Amino acid sequence: MKTVHVFTHRPIEVVLTLLSVLVYAEADTGTSQWEVRISKSRGALYFFNPETKESSWTPPSELSEDEANALLSVSQTSNRSIEVRASHLLVKHSGSRRPSSWKEKEITRSKEEAIELLRGYQAQIGDSAQKFSELASVHSDDSSHDKGGDLGWFGRGQMQKLFEEAAFG
Repeated sequence: MKTVHVFTHRPIEVVLTLLSVLVYAEADTGTSQWEVRISKSRGALYFFNPETKESSWTPPSELSEDEANALLSVSQTSNRSIEVRASHLLVKHSGSRRPSSWKEKEITRSKEEAIELLRGYQAQIGDSAQKFSELASVHSDDSSHDKGGDLGWFGRGQMQKLFEEAAFG
């Protein structure tokens, strides 16, 4: 799984998001394992071997034609229902849709103050998922704080539009 950090400044709320993108399909060919992934730059399917870090636009020679076709077929079917797993650290401000949280009855900080808080958290987090979870547990202004900011797996159409755009890039 690939971990991606997405930072968005939304008009309603300011959200810091950590995404884990679902790997679409895998084929075990005995000695090597190949996955089919989607290229972010081209939006096209390609083969990737996580053991050797080799990638190829064409089916690898060690895969039979049937194995390659089956892998591509599963991947294309899965692509229609791609899901992502996201965690966020939500810092609300006085202009948020609902300027209250589990820890503050009325949030009075400005949007600028919320952004500064998030920048401080971002500096503390670096690449540490554990630190992200710790900070979200204490500082996130929504119920996901109970789970370290984890929102679970979701597909398109399940979250607010701007959040979805950030999640699915």
